[in-house]
Amino acid sequence: MIEWPFVGSEQAHTKYSDADDITAANVAEMEIVWQWEPNEMPLQEYGTRPGAFQATPIMIDNVLYISTMYTRVAALDAETGAELWTFDPKAYEGGSRGAGPGGFKHRGIAHWQDGDDARILLNSRDRLYSLDAATGTPDPEFGNEGSILLTEGHGRPVTRFDFDQTSPPVVFEDLVIVGSRVPDRVQRKFDPPGTVQAFDVHTGERRWVFFTIPQSNDDFGADTWEDESWRYGLMSLDAERGLLYVPTSTPSGDYWGGHRLGANLFAESLVCLDARTGERQWHFQAVHHGVWDYDFNSAPNLVTINVDGREIDAVAEVSKQGFTYVFDRVTGEPVWPIEERPVDTETDVPGEVLYPTQPFPTKPPPFSEQGVSLDDANDLTPEIHALAVEEMQQFRLGPLFTPPSLRGTLMRPTTSGGADWGGAAFDPETGLLYVRTSEGTTTNQVCLNTGDDPDVDVEYSNNCPHGAAAMLFQLANRPGASRIAQRKLGPIPIIKPPYAYLVAIDLNAGEIAWKVPFGEGSRIIRNHPLLRGVDLPDRLGTPGNPGPLVTKGDLLFLGGGDPYLYAFDKATGAEVWRGATPHRTSANPMTYRSRSGRQFVVIATGAGPDAALVAFARPE
Repeated sequence: MIEWPFVGSEQAHTKYSDADDITAANVAEMEIVWQWEPNEMPLQEYGTRPGAFQATPIMIDNVLYISTMYTRVAALDAETGAELWTFDPKAYEGGSRGAGPGGFKHRGIAHWQDGDDARILLNSRDRLYSLDAATGTPDPEFGNEGSILLTEGHGRPVTRFDFDQTSPPVVFEDLVIVGSRVPDRVQRKFDPPGTVQAFDVHTGERRWVFFTIPQSNDDFGADTWEDESWRYGLMSLDAERGLLYVPTSTPSGDYWGGHRLGANLFAESLVCLDARTGERQWHFQAVHHGVWDYDFNSAPNLVTINVDGREIDAVAEVSKQGFTYVFDRVTGEPVWPIEERPVDTETDVPGEVLYPTQPFPTKPPPFSEQGVSLDDANDLTPEIHALAVEEMQQFRLGPLFTPPSLRGTLMRPTTSGGADWGGAAFDPETGLLYVRTSEGTTTNQVCLNTGDDPDVDVEYSNNCPHGAAAMLFQLANRPGASRIAQRKLGPIPIIKPPYAYLVAIDLNAGEIAWKVPFGEGSRIIRNHPLLRGVDLPDRLGTPGNPGPLVTKGDLLFLGGGDPYLYAFDKATGAEVWRGATPHRTSANPMTYRSRSGRQFVVIATGAGPDAALVAFARPE
């Protein structure tokens, strides 16, 4: 039996499995062998709806454990998918505030065990639950009858509407460690401070807390928030060393920083903490004074690589902006130099003061395209090219880190990346890091706050006509709709395809090993009236959030955006198989070898009422 005990396979988030029964020689035999449906519906009485099914299950002792969109937990038989128990924290009873614009979503749970005592740890909105792994019953010794409140002890009042959880906890020794998420729509000077909290796994007592922004003038990093503006305002674990690696978000508001001048530590940073005490060991800030929503939102990969004959225990973080940052895991020293380079700071936004430099890794090269010029205009046909150029000329264009503007700046990568929350997978056999990148543009426009939104009290925000991703032919009268939307309907990206890649990065050499387009692309694009009869590329590219899985069977598995699970040769990126799924794949896949000796590959699909966890395997 080969388990998958953590959402990322290991606490190091390698997303690698030793299971090698499925290979390029037999992957074509794979078929769907069972499905499990959450059956979650919009609830009118609470004004809530389930969003995308984004969770990755864990498998321990032949049982799968998974969280649903409404943060219910289900235990399933790993052989058949039969439901063993479910637990419902009734997160929906708090209403829709605090959930994302697409509805409720959640990405996984954690497991703790000491002998025969096993617990499932679920962080749901503003609470942390400890459940008996065998029955799903809350542990009466943990907190208040099985749960604790996560919003206490933050130095200011924090409500459940301003606090959320989507990523699973980290378990270390007798601690359960959780982060926090402030919803993107909330843009206020006194947002809840970002926190990492550690609790006693037996009692629920808080052991330590780390604030991702300073809480006093004496705290490290307070001098990077001018005029005391600090007042506004998936982790990985090296279990052997007791080091926790925490990626952090953009400070509020994401696109205007006139109220928080300075570099703004520890925003958009990778922070290494002592897992036992919460004390900072080292940090690296990837974006100074961020106004692009380029937060670190994927779990760092803890890897061992060999660079110029020297073995290095490293941490690699892929980013929305298309960079891979690689550091010595213990010291925080970059494996390859990272240079502070001057960037464009010219802005027409009142009160904004951009930071004069940003960090640029010298190796590996960017895995995503960066910046926008007229040379990038969509050229699938001469007519589309002319329309794309016309549309692009109304925006500010420029390289990576071109500032937002009042008319709107076309930025690439988008606010989703580059790499998104699905992150990367690492193959310890070859030293290759695999990442899926989405290619597109975001119209980064800021405008004066009209005061109509109670969740926005900063002077300027992105609640603007062009505060959304740039498509040539969006539906008319919607935010971000182009000037020519009345003429043609249906989204066509403003830039050239492909719109997604699968990339292999050699972390031993610091080079791109290979890069191939991923996905056929939207059927809406392919069937657009202006593209009828046009000979389109086989791979237009399908953007999406999920990341890959790599196995000892020399395969990469990846989904996201299309109603397929794909398998690729991990040495070349050649597609070797695809399996149709009942809905679009929406999560990171996982794999395991069950007690019977059969290898399964499992992925969550769909959203809302139309969602299913799907298991593939070869015939028995």
